[in-house]
Amino acid sequence: MKGEIVEKIIGFLKNSSHGLTITELVNISKLSRSSIRTGLAKLEGAKRVVVRQIGMAKVYSLLNQKK
Repeated sequence: MKGEIVEKIIGFLKNSSHGLTITELVNISKLSRSSIRTGLAKLEGAKRVVVRQIGMAKVYSLLNQKK
């Protein structure tokens, strides 16, 4: 289940050119806020996302990686 959440988050972030906040991800995916946060924490730990602080919000975007 958690792997599916991470894959969904990656899919949404791939389609976003400017990145997404947790609130935007919750609204798009219809998943719980805590599930989104856990998935993003896993991606942060794996260094697959970049986090920018804009005011009170954190904007998450995929790190460009060559495969």
